[in-house]
Formats: sequence, C-alpha cells, structure tokens
Amino acid sequence: MSDNRLREVVIVGGGTAGWMAAAALAATMGEQLRIRLIESDEIGIVGVGEATIPAIRLFNGLVGIDEDEFIRATQGSFKLGIEFQNWGRIGDSYMHAFGQIGQSLDLIEFWQYWLRGRHEGVAGPLGHYSFNETAARAGRFARVARIPNSQLDGLSYAFHFDAALYARFLRGRAERAGVVRTEGRITHVNRDGESGFVRSVTLASGEEIGGELFIDCSGFRGLLIEQALETGYADWSHWLPCDRAIAVPTANAGPLRPYTQSIAHPAGWQWRIPLQHRTGNGHVFSSAAMSEDEATRILLDTVEGEPLAEPRTISFRTGMRQQAWNRNVIALGLASGFLEPLESTSIHLVQNGIARLISHFPDRSFAQVNIDTYNRRIAYDYERIRDFIILHYTANQRDEPFWRHLREMDLPDSLRDKIELFKATGRVFREQEELFTEVGWFQVLVGQNILPETWHPLADVLTREELAGFLADLRTIITAPLARLPSHDQFLAHLAVAAAAQPQGASAA
Repeated sequence: MSDNRLREVVIVGGGTAGWMAAAALAATMGEQLRIRLIESDEIGIVGVGEATIPAIRLFNGLVGIDEDEFIRATQGSFKLGIEFQNWGRIGDSYMHAFGQIGQSLDLIEFWQYWLRGRHEGVAGPLGHYSFNETAARAGRFARVARIPNSQLDGLSYAFHFDAALYARFLRGRAERAGVVRTEGRITHVNRDGESGFVRSVTLASGEEIGGELFIDCSGFRGLLIEQALETGYADWSHWLPCDRAIAVPTANAGPLRPYTQSIAHPAGWQWRIPLQHRTGNGHVFSSAAMSEDEATRILLDTVEGEPLAEPRTISFRTGMRQQAWNRNVIALGLASGFLEPLESTSIHLVQNGIARLISHFPDRSFAQVNIDTYNRRIAYDYERIRDFIILHYTANQRDEPFWRHLREMDLPDSLRDKIELFKATGRVFREQEELFTEVGWFQVLVGQNILPETWHPLADVLTREELAGFLADLRTIITAPLARLPSHDQFLAHLAVAAAAQPQGASAA
C-alpha cells in the first residue's frame, strides 16, 4: 500500500489563530508533518485583550502549557463569567456565570425548582445558587474543584489575557517543537491549473513556498480562502447589525474583577476585560445607528482608567465563509468568519476549528466527503453560537430605535423555536454538540426578563416548606467557602511570588 499521508502544512498568517494552529499541530502531529508558518511584521493583527471560556483550558492542556506560566506570560487574569448590564432594561444586571447552578433533583434541572420557588416567593435571585457568580461578585478566586463537604462543583473558570502576548508565547513553544517561521509578505498565490488547489505562495522576496495543506489565518481579508479561491461569505448582518468596534486600553483603576463586563449602550455594547497590566475596553456598535465620533465619545466617557493609547477602529461584517474548507485550504480565525465577542467565543472558534481539523485531517486524496462533513460541523457550530448572540439582542425591553428593531426582527427558525419552547414550558434543550449548555441559555433568558409561567411538573413533588429549605440549604453551602477564598488580586500576587521564589532555570511545572 502506497503512503498517501500529507507531509507539508503551510500556515498563512500568525497572530493568535496561526500560532494556536501551529502549536496544536506540532503537539499532536509534529512527528508526521513539516509545519511552516508565514507571517509579516508589516501586517498588523486585530488582537485586543481577549476573554475566553473554560474550553481554553483543554487547548492549553493539549499543547502542554503550564497554567501559572501561561498566566504570567500573557499578563492574564481569571474569569468566572460575564456580567451583562442594561441588556434587558436600562439598570438591569445579570451574570452568565460558568459552571453549575444549584443541584438537580428527581431527573430535572435545578432551575425548574427555582422557577417554582420564584413564583411562590421562596427563591432568591438565580445567581445566589451559583458558586461562580457568588465568588465573582465578591471579587474572590481560587482553584476549587469541589465545594467542601458537598456534592456541588467548585469554580469553573477561563481567562482574560493579552492576545499578542499569547501568540508570542505559543510561537515560542511551536518553534521549539520544530515549526519553521518565515518572515515575509505574500504577493501571489499559485494554483494548480487542473484541480484549482493552492500549490504554493510567492513572497515579496521572490521566494516560493509550496505545501500540500494550507491553513489560512490571514484575518478578515482571507488571502487564500477568499482572495484566491473566492469561496463566498454568508452575511448575517441583518440579524447582527453591529459592524464597528472602537478599542482602547486603559490603566487599571481598582481591584481586578474575576469576570468580563458587557454593558449595553444605545446602539451596541461595551466590553471591559481586566488584565494584570491594563484593562481592555471596546465599544461594538452599528455605524448605521451611530457615528464613529459618538461611539468613541461614549467609550471614553465610560472607561474606568486613564487611556493608554489612542482609540482605534476595527471594521467587520458578521457572518462566515460559505465553506471553511475549500479544496486544500482551511480557514481559521477571522479568515473563516466573525461573530462579535459578546460571549467570548472568538478564541473558542479557532480552537474548535483546530480540533475539527485534527479529527478530519486529510490525506493526499482530500476526500470530498470528509471536507463536506467538516464544513457541515463548522457551519453548525457557527450558527448555534450566532443564535445565542442574537438572543441577547432580541430579548430586550429598551426603547431606542436600534433595540426596538432587534426586538421585532424575524429570527432564525432554530432560535425562535428555542425561545417559544422556553416561554411555554420553562425548558431548554441542548442539541447535538452546540457549545452553550442549557444552564447558559437559562441564565440569559431569565436575565433578560423572559420568564415562563410554568415549570416541570416534577418540581411540584416538594412541599412549599421543603422547597424553601432546599433553596436555603443550597445558599448556605455556596456562601460558606467564600470567607476562605483569597481575593482575585491576592491569588494573582501569589502566582508572581511563587515564580520569583523559584530557582533560576527551574521548570514552572
């Protein structure tokens, strides 16, 4: 049997996506592949402060990254969830916290009991039954796998970090694992006349670099996937009309919150991402509803610290490529599509694309059925995350024209059905491998004032007194460990002290 395995992989573009792909392929398939990454220092990256979801820990583990070393190298902090302000009505605040909420009983989710308890006046706010939210609002953090003396999970966490520092950190690991970086600007893409596959790329220096599989991490322009292969783009701006972001870093103005903040404004929303050395801020908005000058003014009026640079504008169009994999080119990151970072999914979509690539890794035959399956899975992932982001916009009670339009617009069938089922029954179901679980959907639906009038019949098994006792016991279990947790700042300081005390040259493991 002839050897039909691929040997040459070329990654076009560095940044977070490129170096994540390089590090992951080197860690999993480095003995089988020659991996080359091409990037140009002349071309800037979009990277701002990044917020992530807990799945990033799986990627870091795959690559073999020590978590404390990663936090120090990226000026990172810990994240327990996202606080949403003004998204339902002006003045509202809720948290989409990671991890478990309450405790399930009798085969039904905790929140079915909470819905009944709320109706009968014996339940507190939903966040009172989340260890993550309770710790986040208290500004506390530690690595806690389980709440002591209970069956409840501990803290589920992700990170905030400097995306440029993360790319640099991954580059070091990838190059040590054998990835070859080439500095240069691509001036031409050379394709096979018969198959249409990309055969090589030519650099401004005249060097031609060939490969068998090309991974396009060239950002919004999609140098290979779009400019060369003309793959096409599915535009979702009719559902998600924001098309600009103004970004500015500021000095930290107080203790670092262990959560991201998302603050709704008249024509969009603002992010706050606390890092050790600065806070990342941005205002995502619709240029059809607000001028860039006004958006910039709103951002600068609401940041908490002194700006450290001039605001910069990032333009985007929400949607995804018609095919993430076309011929022998796979697009990752911004080259594959864009969903605004409302739920911190940007890095996850890169990670997910890499995981799918490894699962569907081709041989030289590039079987079309394999490519088609990959594309269906990627499209499903994008569409379900898209629906979750649209939910935040459409489930609002604000009175500005931008928000009224989003409340009244036609929705994707998949989202409309989910909302209607919840309104009618109080139930949410996770379909197939969609990213966001039932507890995430529930937090956003309830947080933005979509409340069903009923609950699962099994929640009526408890008497009112038993239900009140059950909820009170959960609240006690969740709040009891707080006094023993360090503040988020104290935990980060401990990591720095531990690193300083380590003998020079010692492993961070």
